Amino acid sequence: MASFSPSFMPLLIFFLLNCGLATFSIADQDADRISHLPGQPTNVAFSQYSGYVTVNEKAGRALFYWLVETPASVQQAPLVLWLNGGPGCSSIGYGASEELGPFRINSDGKTLFFNQYAWNKVANILFLESPAGVGFSYTNTSSDLYTAGDQRTAIDAYHFLVNWFERFPQYKHRDFYIAGESYAGHYVPQLSQLVYRKNKGIQNPIINLKGFMVGNAVTDDYNDYVGTFEYWWTHGLISDDTYKDLKVTCDLQSSEHPSMECVKVLDSASLEFGNIDPYSIYTITCNMTESLKRTFRGHYPWMSRAYDPCTESYARMYYNHPEVQKALHANVTGINYAWDTCSNIVGTYWADSPRSMLPIYRELIAGGLRIWVFSGDTDAVVPVTATRYSIDALKLPTITNWYPWYDNGKVGGWSQVYQGLTFVTITGAGHEVPLHRPRQAMILFRHFLQNKPMPQATSVN
Repeated sequence: MASFSPSFMPLLIFFLLNCGLATFSIADQDADRISHLPGQPTNVAFSQYSGYVTVNEKAGRALFYWLVETPASVQQAPLVLWLNGGPGCSSIGYGASEELGPFRINSDGKTLFFNQYAWNKVANILFLESPAGVGFSYTNTSSDLYTAGDQRTAIDAYHFLVNWFERFPQYKHRDFYIAGESYAGHYVPQLSQLVYRKNKGIQNPIINLKGFMVGNAVTDDYNDYVGTFEYWWTHGLISDDTYKDLKVTCDLQSSEHPSMECVKVLDSASLEFGNIDPYSIYTITCNMTESLKRTFRGHYPWMSRAYDPCTESYARMYYNHPEVQKALHANVTGINYAWDTCSNIVGTYWADSPRSMLPIYRELIAGGLRIWVFSGDTDAVVPVTATRYSIDALKLPTITNWYPWYDNGKVGGWSQVYQGLTFVTITGAGHEVPLHRPRQAMILFRHFLQNKPMPQATSVN
């Protein structure tokens, strides 16, 4: 999308207002423009915006966003909202900074370098820190931090979108998708359902939702448990006895309130895992000790609040620099805590978490939305087997049977196309697919946007 210099803004606003195409939101939009990020490389050929959108005036809840547009040469590209999970983790700290954003952070925590496979090369990417209390997003009602949950998160995210589109009217009616990973396996379908229902009966909806995509996604408690325990056992991470105990003790448990007996068996499993990174079982991590301390705590007993490579610590350094916050128009209220990749308070006190997203899938498949589900196959936290069990539970007719897809002659993963849903695996990728397999993740993203099956030929453009 083309960018305009500030000197042209008054004329542009006058033109848009008199043509009935905008309100004074254009001026608000320009106030959110990022002119330059500290440490960024030269020749940045795309526009960026960031700032706050109030989602609940009474409580004083405001969500922080970062929009990264496509280069000016890419015309009328779709808009994609990206959400990370946790619950309680930052889409800025993870999605934007170590996965699909335009920049990666150097080890000095001060400078940036280009991500060769940034997703904004083909779509405008909108990162959102959600819910309030995560990252730079804030609330003036402290009790909100202890009562966050799925329902409020979806409602606030919907209010964010409605208000954001008023600030960025050029994106009204643009093809729009929602994507995310991990616990965003709840956020993404729940928000998609809300948008879908609100759009019903509107001929030309402002939020032109076309579909959603989730990766290594928490989907259905029962199938997630069964598939996770099976993955651990078949990959030699746990003993036969522990596997049997897990199936007997935990299979029918709620992920939100597991029994003490289930937690005990999960603790035994964590000891058998040993000193590995469950988010990427074949790679070495930066801070293994801290990662393992957090692996089996919280809402999902086998799921920590975040993946813990070195890049996480670089993000903590970078986003706590005052000059970075100023450039991002962040921390305008002077929050009394440091920016962090995840909020332990929000995650620990999570209020509501439905056991299954499958009813939402059925509703949105029937509604004709494009739905893609992908899975990195070296993740032991929300593994490929868990996702496959959840998809199988939908009992969808198969359009294209299981097949390998290729990237320059090499198998990039496998795929199966169902009626209403496409499933894709990425070989060798952990919990954060764009972090471990950035090129293959970009191929996946392009094919999702084009609604084209993954390439069966031995080469791909």
